[in-house]
Amino acid sequence: MPTTLPVPIEFRLPEGWLPARPEGFDPGVAFAAVHPQPDAGFTANITIDGGFPKDGVALAEIADASVERLREFAESVEVVHRREAGSEDAPALTQRLGFSFDTDGARHELVQTQVYLFLVDTGDPHKRAMIRLALTATAAQHDSLLGDFQDFVRTVRPDDGAGS
Repeated sequence: MPTTLPVPIEFRLPEGWLPARPEGFDPGVAFAAVHPQPDAGFTANITIDGGFPKDGVALAEIADASVERLREFAESVEVVHRREAGSEDAPALTQRLGFSFDTDGARHELVQTQVYLFLVDTGDPHKRAMIRLALTATAAQHDSLLGDFQDFVRTVRPDDGAGS
């Protein structure tokens, strides 16, 4: 069963991407979308999850924990790139991971780009929620889909309920 996000957000999927049932993904996923053209039997996907981290926990610590969780079921997990961004009030972190994963008897070399954002809880401005956005694709397809993912990330914002 999919989880809910700690704060409501709004976003726009890149053209051609299709919403998917989050049940087929990690149990913590609140939203998932898939690319319409699989590569070598693997369907690229975008997922969204999040939570309320403990006070004082840095995004780098959350990203490190994500790497360790991935190591529980994937092989050769490597942090290829990591960069902190954003501001003190709205920090962000991006990281790119490379790993191997076996599914349905086939081995896939995958790349996952993760973006971590801290958002203020509009119900309680003293609480900060963490949202993780992730693109997972084969190593061969990842770079061609990265622009779609970056466009998607730029559309993510807190949903204040006002509608647009």
